[in-house]
Amino acid sequence: MIDRRSLLEAVAGGLLAVSHAARAQPAARIFRLGVLLQVAAPAARSLSRADEIAARLAELGYVEGRNLVVERRYAGGAIDKLPALARELAALKLDVIVAIGTLSIRAAVDATKTTPIVMFGSEDPVADGFVASLARPGGNVTGVPITPGVTLVGKKLDLLRQTVPRATRIAYLMPASAGASHPVKAALAAAASQRLKLIVAVVHNGLYEQAFTSLMAERPEALFVANSPGTSAQQQEIIALAAQHRLPAMYEWREQVEAGGLMSYGSSLAWITLRVAAYVDQIFKGARPADLPVELPSQFQLVINLKTARALGLTIPQTLLKLADEVIE
Repeated sequence: MIDRRSLLEAVAGGLLAVSHAARAQPAARIFRLGVLLQVAAPAARSLSRADEIAARLAELGYVEGRNLVVERRYAGGAIDKLPALARELAALKLDVIVAIGTLSIRAAVDATKTTPIVMFGSEDPVADGFVASLARPGGNVTGVPITPGVTLVGKKLDLLRQTVPRATRIAYLMPASAGASHPVKAALAAAASQRLKLIVAVVHNGLYEQAFTSLMAERPEALFVANSPGTSAQQQEIIALAAQHRLPAMYEWREQVEAGGLMSYGSSLAWITLRVAAYVDQIFKGARPADLPVELPSQFQLVINLKTARALGLTIPQTLLKLADEVIE
């Protein structure tokens, strides 16, 4: 029979063993991610790009509220707020910052040279000064541009010209906050090479209706919507204004065509989101941004909305319909 003293010694010994085991077993790590966005926070029951990245990370085992903390910062379209928001994220000593859009990336790069940054966007990260080269980024930044430089601009203009053969005057709609001049220069050069007149319409403070009123005075026959977080966030307004003014329009993303835009040619938001999450995963596991080559999209989709074409009185050439990856009826 075990006496009271022996029992107490046994219990004490067991507790001591548990204590040593608890100290020997490391606590589950909590990963900390920051996401910097130029746009406003989403409305109730809507997902932002930050939420979509968090969902992809959950598939990789990083579950928000369990082993992942996500610090979201939205500029609400007020670009002048981005530097302060980026500094705020940098001060939190996060494992990674995902910066979405050229100006968000620039703000993050200016805010920290030590916290790893994964870029979601930038037309040309080398020209923008974010990385030394695509193969060897060399600093604390890596990620996924939306296109291989600005090489798709000419292709998009050509597709738009084929859709509207009579068009010689194309409006190029871009927010003042788009953040880079080289896409505009590339668009002007591509238009000149195709003997098209490009009318650059700059949107200030999100006033798209005012911008359309101004550009219509120039009598454009088609519209090229530049890619930016602003044009994506305001896609419904832009699509409605293009319909109101009966302008056939080229967009960046299939989601814009699904929402009623005429056509798009670009990479995939879903694919970029997946790849950005993969970069975050690698950095969480110890990889350095300097050693992770920037990954360029290699597949592009042509999506056409026939319902919108009919509303505009357009007949899409069969050659384009055969080229299309998806035709929305």
